[in-house]
Amino acid sequence: MGRGRQRVIIYSVLLCAGFLFLWQLASAPAAGGKAQGLPGPLAVGWTAWEMGSNPFYDNGPNDKGIGLQLLFSLGRLAIGYTVAALVAILLGVVLGLSPTLYRAVNPYVQILKPISPLAWMPLFLYTIKNAGMAAVLVVFMSSLWPILANTAFGVATIKRDYLNVSAILQLSWLGRLFRVILPAAAPAIVAGLRISMGSAWVAIVAAEMLIGGTGIGYFVWNEWNNLALSSVIFAILAIGMVGVLLDFGLGRLSRIVAYAE
Repeated sequence: MGRGRQRVIIYSVLLCAGFLFLWQLASAPAAGGKAQGLPGPLAVGWTAWEMGSNPFYDNGPNDKGIGLQLLFSLGRLAIGYTVAALVAILLGVVLGLSPTLYRAVNPYVQILKPISPLAWMPLFLYTIKNAGMAAVLVVFMSSLWPILANTAFGVATIKRDYLNVSAILQLSWLGRLFRVILPAAAPAIVAGLRISMGSAWVAIVAAEMLIGGTGIGYFVWNEWNNLALSSVIFAILAIGMVGVLLDFGLGRLSRIVAYAE
């Protein structure tokens, strides 16, 4: 391990220790014995130990373990994100190969892209009348645009020589897609996948706060209603850790598909 890496680790540990110390100090009881607002790291750590010891229990609609709630959220995320990725990559390839079509479609994309995914929630609830599927569609809308834009950009910037060679070899359209277009555009596509994963994870937590029932977003809101702030903070930390793991996985994938010209 190099000295630079050791220094980074030491600084990171010191920052974490300093933050935990200030947090515990700020949450210490006042002279009168009353707590000063948020629970401290020791209380949150104890809550984390209790919840982590049995994360998958199911005692009814409003009493499920945090692990089970995360699985519900990840299931919705997987469905909406996968469908969005397939649709966006196919549309992005078509738009990237046709500049004229791209210019025709781009104004509509620019109008739809800034709309918050949660703004679609009332329409989804009204049309499909299924809260869980509405949350999946929110994930779909939050994932679609970054993947579409990056895919179209990646395909549009492929060297014409690659496409010309594939035409000389008389590859079929599917052959060109899987052997030339997608491999050449893979770094840009994975970059879009990585961006959209973060957006999708944020969206599903917010959507579950609205629809209720199950999911880590609902868990946070339900614990807040019970004034269990230690559980709320632990759930927030769990959301962050899952987000880091998802981003780490796609980051590894981006390094695999990267290539040098």
